[in-house]
Amino acid sequence: MAGRRKDVLDIREIVRRFGLGERDRRIARDMGTSRNTIAKYREWAAREGFLEAELPAPGVIEERLKAARPPREPGPASSVEPFRAFVVEKREAGVELRALHALLGEKGFEGSYSALRRFVWRLEDKSPETFLRIETAPGEEAQVDFGYAGLFHDPLTKRMRKTWIFVMTLSYSRHQYVELVFDQKVETWVELHVRAFEWFDGVVKRVILMPETTT
Repeated sequence: MAGRRKDVLDIREIVRRFGLGERDRRIARDMGTSRNTIAKYREWAAREGFLEAELPAPGVIEERLKAARPPREPGPASSVEPFRAFVVEKREAGVELRALHALLGEKGFEGSYSALRRFVWRLEDKSPETFLRIETAPGEEAQVDFGYAGLFHDPLTKRMRKTWIFVMTLSYSRHQYVELVFDQKVETWVELHVRAFEWFDGVVKRVILMPETTT
């Protein structure tokens, strides 16, 4: 984790997920860390009484961290490390993080978007942003990302072309629909949404365009 403020928000998210009854394995996978680290934070949260109370504010967690000094992760190799060359290549080509995460999934990467974000921040020496996860009801919301994905071979023209990647993520389940396209036409944009909803076999109440999205 890159900074103290980011640590507090990550740990608060871990505590929140403890309260939801999620298992250590799932939390570790989604947070891009080890099960041993999650287990240590579960023990710490239990000692602090966080498991039986309302989710504490970030300031409260920070104060308890300073007082208790819970075990810190020693820094194991990132789950993105085996894909370093691919990540570097795509980032140099201008591929955005959301699109890159989807492309990595096609290569067998099973890590979270957060793990990729932290890896790229360290790789490019950037200061991390902070994020707050918003819980939504099933069918309430979907998030859409649309970004440059680099050059891909077009089987119709038999040549390399600029490609964009469309990613629709259901906010509740995190299930995704991903598709590569060779243009940014309005017609294509509409068709992508139609195919995504057909694939999900349903629609949501609202669609949120993520900040990186361009049309």
